[in-house]
Amino acid sequence: MHNRRQFIQMGSIALATLGSSLLAGCGGGGGGTSAPATTGSTAGNGNSSITRVMRDEADPHAATWMAFTGSSAIWAADLPDVQQALARIANAIVAYEPVKMLVRPADKARAAQLCDARVTLLEAEFDDLWVRDTGGVFVVGNNGEKGAVDFNFNGWGNKQTHSNDKKVASFMASQSGATRLSSSLVLEGGGIEVDGKGTAIITESCVLNANRNPGVSKAACEAELKRLLGISKVIWLPGIPGRDITDGHTDFYARFTRPGVVVAGYDGDPASYDHAVTQQHLAILRAATDASGKALTVHVLNTPATHRRPANKDFAAGYINFYVCNGAVVMPQFGDATADAAARSKLQELYPGRSVIQLDIDAIAAGGGGIHCTTQQEPRY
Repeated sequence: MHNRRQFIQMGSIALATLGSSLLAGCGGGGGGTSAPATTGSTAGNGNSSITRVMRDEADPHAATWMAFTGSSAIWAADLPDVQQALARIANAIVAYEPVKMLVRPADKARAAQLCDARVTLLEAEFDDLWVRDTGGVFVVGNNGEKGAVDFNFNGWGNKQTHSNDKKVASFMASQSGATRLSSSLVLEGGGIEVDGKGTAIITESCVLNANRNPGVSKAACEAELKRLLGISKVIWLPGIPGRDITDGHTDFYARFTRPGVVVAGYDGDPASYDHAVTQQHLAILRAATDASGKALTVHVLNTPATHRRPANKDFAAGYINFYVCNGAVVMPQFGDATADAAARSKLQELYPGRSVIQLDIDAIAAGGGGIHCTTQQEPRY
């Protein structure tokens, strides 16, 4: 895993002095035992007769959600290149399914210029472009009800400003006609990977981190995820806390390609801090079983040895952060011809019948994220 942009403090005031007030404004803030599960007045939120499932990303979508882009305070001189990279992703996806793009009013003309006319632009205020983490996590109820879980985004543990980003999940719910579902947990969509059949892969370094869910046990976390996402089995990976803004999201380490089949990243550079942890993750996954009790089949994608962009500590050079849409897989390429081709070939093998599209997203990768981080799927109901 790599850094997801620089850690931004709220204005010029140190985070430590803002802690309590920030938590109070984040819809649950730090989570944990001090924030009980809320049912509120949201229809179906506390109805035990309704079971919900977070579907596999490869299942049919109604749309893909994205955001164009973020603030110049975060992206600085890279902002124009980031906007172009986002447009490339959106334009690739919209050939296969609708794209709903959040756009700040000041950026709407630029978005319209760069994006395919089929991309729907929805005016909204937000802080940054990572809708995988800020957006609602969509679920389907056994009564046919659409739900969008609001996991109380708190800026990856109060590392970055998020006064507008914490409202994105609710906005997506209202725009999609989904019921907003509240939770006692603080987490991000990039921290959870599911197979749609009850199995999840989650990094401890993110979801069990005290900067999100202090004092929450694995058992308590699993119970809440079962209630909201239909998860009955969690495969816990250690991840690495503190090395990047996300504290080691799952979607840079391991992904289901279908139930029972996982593709995982491996960093072969012994000097990399991800080298040992990716070895450990592979060992855990190869020994794991899914919710049905079946052993996983594990495939490996190696990180590229070189890339076009001048090296920096933030650059996220890995292939695991791909996105699956209707009929296609959208993945990065970094200019390492051998590694790029090998990764494309492996995903083509794992997603037969889908087009595999490789894009230059260097400007986004330089901020520590990838294609999956910029997207959130809305399943077809």
